[in-house]
Amino acid sequence: MMEASAKDATETATHVAVKGEAAIKQEFITTKDAFHGFLDSEWQGSKGEKASENETPQEKKDPSVDEPECKKSKLDHEDVKKTEKQDKKRFRGQNKSRPHIKPTTYEEKRLCLSVIQKNGECKFGDKCIFYHDVAEYLANKPADIGERCYLYDTFGKCEYGLACRFATAHTTADFKTMEKEELVKAYEGRTLVKNSLSKDLQYRLRKRSVTFKKSEEYLKMLSDNKDKKEQQSNGDVCTAEVSAEPKEEIQHVSTEESLPTCPDIQPPVKTVGPLTDADVIKLRPCEKKKVDFKDKLYLAPLTTCGNLPFRRVCKRFGADITCGEMAMCTNLLQGHQSEWALLKRHESEDLFGVQVEGCFPDTMTRCAELINNYTDVDFVDINSGCPIDLVYKKGGGCGLMTRTRKFEQIIKGMNYVLDVPVTVKIRTGVQEKSNIAHKLIGEMKNWGVSMVTLHGRSREQRYTKLADWDYISTCAKLADPVPLFGNGDILSYEDAVKAKETGVSGIMIARGALIKPWIFTEIKESRHWDVSSSERLDILRDFTNFGLEHWGSDTRGVEKTRNFLLEWLSFMCRYIPVGLLERVPQKINERPPYYMGRNYLESLMASQNVDDWIRISEMLLGPVPKNFNFLPKHKANSYK
Repeated sequence: MMEASAKDATETATHVAVKGEAAIKQEFITTKDAFHGFLDSEWQGSKGEKASENETPQEKKDPSVDEPECKKSKLDHEDVKKTEKQDKKRFRGQNKSRPHIKPTTYEEKRLCLSVIQKNGECKFGDKCIFYHDVAEYLANKPADIGERCYLYDTFGKCEYGLACRFATAHTTADFKTMEKEELVKAYEGRTLVKNSLSKDLQYRLRKRSVTFKKSEEYLKMLSDNKDKKEQQSNGDVCTAEVSAEPKEEIQHVSTEESLPTCPDIQPPVKTVGPLTDADVIKLRPCEKKKVDFKDKLYLAPLTTCGNLPFRRVCKRFGADITCGEMAMCTNLLQGHQSEWALLKRHESEDLFGVQVEGCFPDTMTRCAELINNYTDVDFVDINSGCPIDLVYKKGGGCGLMTRTRKFEQIIKGMNYVLDVPVTVKIRTGVQEKSNIAHKLIGEMKNWGVSMVTLHGRSREQRYTKLADWDYISTCAKLADPVPLFGNGDILSYEDAVKAKETGVSGIMIARGALIKPWIFTEIKESRHWDVSSSERLDILRDFTNFGLEHWGSDTRGVEKTRNFLLEWLSFMCRYIPVGLLERVPQKINERPPYYMGRNYLESLMASQNVDDWIRISEMLLGPVPKNFNFLPKHKANSYK
């Protein structure tokens, strides 16, 4: 019956090819109304259960999803033409006013940590606002999501105890938490996640009692060089003023003879000039760690979506290099827990770096020394490609590309204090038709950069046009022998092959990994992989399990995992299965039209509607709370 309804929906479609849309086989094309009508009719209630291929669908509609809008008549069509154009303009950029609901709001009252960890009496006593009576807490606690707890099955115990949303799997009748001794012993003494911020370090950062010895040395050198240059320039000015002789005669007069006529200026001291790589090597007693970047697949540092659970998924599919999300150097120096969370590294990430953003040599150098002393990383990346106004207007991100003197001081300063390589991520430039990356790359080779990643777009361009791989090829030749990675528009192994032909040392993948994380496997095996909807659901299930491990299996952790899952689904919904394509491969700039999948789940995963993403999340993480609200970070990621 389900197959018949899907067939009816596709037969009613009369699709005309539109520029910018992906080419899908005609038998799968449908209309917007037929597509959403089919999804709504197949959805079984509000429990998040999907209709399997063998089940008879129920004509019950989920009340949380509104009816699809009716088609506009020809008379109404002309009236709304202008408003539609305005809506299209609005559907670009970020949803800056989107609701930010903290995961803590989904649970009115939690179980006290002293009860969960069995620490005895609560140190807050009568002032504690959380539950201490287990029976009372369980009576008000939301229903469990499932009968099996991933943490308990994997590690032998669940540290969230009764607060876990899968607590029935490891709780006895008398409210005791069970453990599997063999699994607990197997993981004993093993550090799965590194680079956490300790309370002691956080306290010292907030009190500004952390010393930055090497940073102060470098900044003093900068200050001394600046003073010497100013003194020398003042001396030159004074010499020019007091000298009345013709130019030809002055050439025969020494500097020492002309200076005494200006008594306030001391004779200039001969300086060695700006800090060079040779100076760094002389001053550093230890040798820097060397990393072989060549011919590796690099998962880009992705804000919001490039979290630790997502990186673990990509590592399983063959990503060679992973990097943490962009972290603000000032927030790291102030000990912000949320910013330090971006530096965390899982044990599976064998080649891992962190990306920092800043606009001044002093803060960036101190931040680099902090990372060097208190974290375990293989390289540190400087973000000089962030296009957002918040960063750019302060002089960071893309702004560094136009502040070459500061950029040079930042790179040399970080090189001075770090034992690991310094890499840089840049764009082609700031203005759309004014590329400046080629000028910078020649300079950066002398500044001590170990690798450059070039995104083939300018700041103004964003994603309006394709990446300029011809320009990337030119820059790759200029960068030699420093490795240069290219980035932009890679969604298949064919795109990767063309990219490597430009002469780059490797490729960085960003949106392509969000749309289909198995792209790393496709590139390494040189094939197109037609991943079924059930396989994709298993990938999402792995992500949710990693999320529960990372953020927690209590209500707060579950809803945080759900939020990041929905952000990822806002990209993954763009994927079109290989078996449905008229022309292989899919291009990253082509939007999928409305189409019916080969089964209900495949159709559901193709939906661009936020409500359908929530349905998928309910299959994995149970029903959403009553006050749940979600809006994707980017406006263009969900449209009706």
